[in-house]
Amino acid sequence: MNRMEHAEKLLSLVEEGTSPFHVTASVEHQLVQAGFQKLNMREDWNLENGGRYYLVHNGSTLAAFTIGKKFAFGDTFRIAAAHTDFPGLRIKPAPEMEKEGYRQLNVEVYGGAILNTWLDRPLSAAGRVTLRSRDIFHPEIRYVDFRKPFLTIPNLAIHINKEINKGVELNRQKDMLPVLGLGVPDEEEKDEAFFLEYLARELQVEKEEILDYELGLYNTDTGDFLGMEEEFISSPRLDNLTSVQAVVTGIIEGERSDGVNLAVFFDHEEIGSKTKQGAGSAFLSAVAERILLSYGRGREKFLETFADAMLLSVDVGHALHPNNADKNDPTNKNVLGRGICIKEASTQSYATDSEAVAVMQQICEAEQIPYQKFVNRSDGTSGSTLGSIASAFYPVKTVDVGVPLLAMHSSREMMGTADQESLVHAVTAFYRL
Repeated sequence: MNRMEHAEKLLSLVEEGTSPFHVTASVEHQLVQAGFQKLNMREDWNLENGGRYYLVHNGSTLAAFTIGKKFAFGDTFRIAAAHTDFPGLRIKPAPEMEKEGYRQLNVEVYGGAILNTWLDRPLSAAGRVTLRSRDIFHPEIRYVDFRKPFLTIPNLAIHINKEINKGVELNRQKDMLPVLGLGVPDEEEKDEAFFLEYLARELQVEKEEILDYELGLYNTDTGDFLGMEEEFISSPRLDNLTSVQAVVTGIIEGERSDGVNLAVFFDHEEIGSKTKQGAGSAFLSAVAERILLSYGRGREKFLETFADAMLLSVDVGHALHPNNADKNDPTNKNVLGRGICIKEASTQSYATDSEAVAVMQQICEAEQIPYQKFVNRSDGTSGSTLGSIASAFYPVKTVDVGVPLLAMHSSREMMGTADQESLVHAVTAFYRL
């Protein structure tokens, strides 16, 4: 594929991936199309050399792996990881609020969202819903995506708030409540479960069947190409669907004859990863160990993989902002369109050391993939990734890479069009070489 084809594939995932559950479902679809077989943690794994496999964990986390046709004892694991979640707003239980003639929803902020970018946007909702079932320990699960915008969070007019351009601190409970309809006149009977009714109609069930849900709001804007030569992409959810698409393409196309290639797509990175489906869980090490157990190799052989396995932590990095260049490190400057970021931090918020960096640099140089290095200013900090967390549970060489991004954690972010192609090639080469 060429530069634009990689970009279009990314935007297709953005369109489908409106919640972590929908991101995972889209990844699963791509894997099935590529001949991967589904596994289950509750069943025996009868793995074979040359096999392609995947399993889904709690709906929003997924692992996929390929086994080389010549796989033998002592061969290495190569692992790439990305995350399926993104900052935004999540709908609370009993969310219906009706006041001053409007219907609103009670929501909470998920992750480090730039709140003002969620104002005046066309918003919809997506996620999963749990329904009553005959087996109480296994409720029925449905995914839902309303697909159409039906909510918005209106800004306050400058005529009423004349200081707005001096900066406004938004209160998460008061100022971030979306409007989704008009209230009923006082003389009419009020429907105190109007959202639940709306959700039930979408699912074509009775509202009494709905037990709970994990629903998030998302920006329904489509992705666009910007710039005189279409050298930029502006889109929601680039963090971290750029990495998700690069890793799924890499695991499909980057096969090698020996060893095991493993891809993991974790949820909950934006809130710290320390959950049952996050990078701070035992999921990665459990999958790696079960692969070896399927070949009759015990825990000692699994522990031996720590010596030469490698983890590629794939997440977006910060690009230099042309209007605020002083916010970046003075000698390490990442610009959109000039290649992937290799991210380093002495604090290990990016899990990178010189050996792992050297491996990644040689991959990029061998494949003629442009790359840049990112570090924070010495008097500031930026975000962390799942790499340092996952590698604490599976202690192998780890390097953090990703595309540089502007407006990270905005409801709409910006990247270089060419950088997606560079990232896909880097992950694929990591698996293949």
